[in-house]
Amino acid sequence: MDARDQQRVFITGASSGIGQALARQYAARGAVLGLVGRRQDALQAVCASLPGQGHRAYVLDVRDRPALQAAAQDFLSVGPVDCVIASAGISAGTLTDAPEDYEVFKAILDTNVLAMMATFQPFMDSMRVRRRGVLVGIGSVAGVRGLPGAGAYSASKAAVRAYCESLRVELRGSGVQVVTLAPGFIATPMTAHNPYRMPFLMPVDRFAEQAVRAIEAGDRYRVIPWPMAWVGRLLRVVPDALYDAAAAGRKRKPRL
Repeated sequence: MDARDQQRVFITGASSGIGQALARQYAARGAVLGLVGRRQDALQAVCASLPGQGHRAYVLDVRDRPALQAAAQDFLSVGPVDCVIASAGISAGTLTDAPEDYEVFKAILDTNVLAMMATFQPFMDSMRVRRRGVLVGIGSVAGVRGLPGAGAYSASKAAVRAYCESLRVELRGSGVQVVTLAPGFIATPMTAHNPYRMPFLMPVDRFAEQAVRAIEAGDRYRVIPWPMAWVGRLLRVVPDALYDAAAAGRKRKPRL
């Protein structure tokens, strides 16, 4: 493959879970990757395991905006970027009446929402100039309705959907696409300790394969796996009183 034809993809949250699986999928397709993660050993192991050459690993916390911008500029310095995937995300049980959970709320919202904007922003000017590129936000079906004991996570994923929709409309006609992916239950370290039943649990590599197809198809919003899309539609139309009664007894994600 000619180097000029190689796709260049920047992925945050690449040291584990969905981000790592997406890195494997894109590397198998011949892409050159810029990978961001917090854990140096894990990220370097992922980078070293991928086929192809020219991949770059950036060890940083996506809440560190200057470090994230420096990584983006370094990857851009080698060549234009075709796809940016904001996959970094954290989750934990939270309670509003627990004062110690404030910092957990803040960390979740900073990581899952504000860092997404900080991930996209450095690449947008060059994408506009080229009139091509894809910005991908990883949301969740947890953003469809608020889950008890997960106020921060549900709020963050609802914000991801609204933010990406706003951005998609802003960029209409620019040649830059915005894709929102909403995973259901995916087998990753994030879901490994959930104390409740997870319907339609999907292996992470199968999710990544379907996610890449959705990105390449230019889908605006895609729930994966597809049965969870029907669950999400149903949840959106269930009357509040009925939803409240059903959800109140649901088992909750453990707090930190």
